[in-house]
Amino acid sequence: MQIDLLQEARRQAEICNACRYCEGYCSVFPALQAERAFSDGDLTQLANLCHNCRGCYYACQYTAPHEFELNLPQALADVRQDSWEEFAFPRAAGKAFQKNGLAIVLATVLGFALLFWAARALAAAGGEGFYAVLSHNAMVAIFMPAFLFPLFSIAIGLRRYWQTVGGAPVRLSHLSGAISSVANMRNLKGGHGDGCNFEDEDHFTHARRYAHQAIMYGFLLCFASTSVATLMHYLLDMPAPYGLFSAPKILGLSGGVLLVLGCGKMVWLKLRSDKSLGATNAFGGEIAFTGLLGFVGLSGLLLYAAGGTGWMPGLLVIHLGAVLAFFLLTPFTKMAHGFYRMAALVRDAQRHETV
Repeated sequence: MQIDLLQEARRQAEICNACRYCEGYCSVFPALQAERAFSDGDLTQLANLCHNCRGCYYACQYTAPHEFELNLPQALADVRQDSWEEFAFPRAAGKAFQKNGLAIVLATVLGFALLFWAARALAAAGGEGFYAVLSHNAMVAIFMPAFLFPLFSIAIGLRRYWQTVGGAPVRLSHLSGAISSVANMRNLKGGHGDGCNFEDEDHFTHARRYAHQAIMYGFLLCFASTSVATLMHYLLDMPAPYGLFSAPKILGLSGGVLLVLGCGKMVWLKLRSDKSLGATNAFGGEIAFTGLLGFVGLSGLLLYAAGGTGWMPGLLVIHLGAVLAFFLLTPFTKMAHGFYRMAALVRDAQRHETV
């Protein structure tokens, strides 16, 4: 990891630890105040525990033009971003995509191109619905490796993270506390419960919390849709296509709507926010990946609306190309923050038990 980023985060953390004005703002400050000196692992844990709500910055009396020039949200964001790049497997991919919106766009276009080629070369004769464009076996052959590799890559990254922060064996009590925190986005409520001032320093709102929840639950609903459809296909011998009121359709449509709304709101909030309080040079990569995730949801909804029309084959290829790019980029883009933040919350739950 970059030594200069860690040194700057350490300097600011030591000042914050002496001040303690922001004691109740989020999970970062109780964890910070439990230490007297900060190792690289401690700073990595604090950085991934931080949700970048920025309330501490706007409340701080030591920001520029004060000589201390504190900007803890950016200092922790830089360490957090660097940790994702360092823990990524392979590391070169993490460095290529985390901050590079153009690289994400190019990867998405490549995903489109691959699926267009597959649709022409591997089309199923006599298939029904989507399988008339691309056979079921061809879909499995393309997407199974694209799904398993990110899981393998993320597992390696999380193992590296856990070793760095000194994580202990995980118990159910650690997981339950972390899951509860993630489910209601507790750290985006602000210490006072009025939300963050992420996009407007003078106004507290829950907008960023609600956008995160829409994205998270939308993604989980879409994943559940695919999982249910897979079980219906293999266990119940009920292959697609499915009707409007079937479980895969209900889950997928509701998940797609939440994804589109959540990603759209998140992009809007990011465009309004102060770029100097986030990770340096990461804005383009964050916007590009959020846009890709929203496009996955939007293309899925358009695909459903175009079912049975001449638009369906082209929209299917575009949707599957976006999904393919999303899967392969997950360990190397903003999407990885969900896994590392969950790990940080689990580690924080362990800290609470030892206090």
